[in-house]
Amino acid sequence: MTTPAAPLLLESFDGSRQALRRELRRRRRALTPEQRQAASQRLCRRLRRLPEVQRARRVALYLPNDAEIAPTPLIGWLRRRGARVHLPVLRPLSRNRLWFVHYHPDTPMATNRYGIPEPETRHGAHRARRLPAWALDLILLPLVGFDEEGQRMGMGGGFYDRSLAFTRRPGPRPRLVGLAHECQRVASLPVEPWDVPLDAIVSDARVIRP
Repeated sequence: MTTPAAPLLLESFDGSRQALRRELRRRRRALTPEQRQAASQRLCRRLRRLPEVQRARRVALYLPNDAEIAPTPLIGWLRRRGARVHLPVLRPLSRNRLWFVHYHPDTPMATNRYGIPEPETRHGAHRARRLPAWALDLILLPLVGFDEEGQRMGMGGGFYDRSLAFTRRPGPRPRLVGLAHECQRVASLPVEPWDVPLDAIVSDARVIRP
């Protein structure tokens, strides 16, 4: 098994989040297909042991893109437990926000403006499967970077932060778990005012509870 890359120091990038984001994406792209597959299996074994995953009945996850760690081996396990799986979809006419659509083996798929597959929602039957984030039990979201304190770095588009900003207020909310390869771990990340805190971060090597 390949030794995980040592955590990066933010200071080595002169405080530039953009430079750090590029380096972390380069690190995960450098993993071979075999390494990614093995990491995904280790990740999903850890996820299956989490209480919030075991309890959840409405779960949102993502289809991996740009060498992201893959939660897809979890889909069959979730369905066998009676959970419904949802995927994020870019909301039209709403800047950088998501809704979540029920996903099953026969779901028609389309490619969004970033080239990422997502459920087709232009037809009425599929629009009916849309859920707002607050109606979910659990959201598994991809990370570009994370640190030991549970701080995280996303892609920079603000999709999840805007869609999940309501979790800072009282009321029903899903549990939020960020996923990443262990090579995306950083020694320290700054906290930005708009960063929505997570309940846990899971990599192929560890679980962090902020």
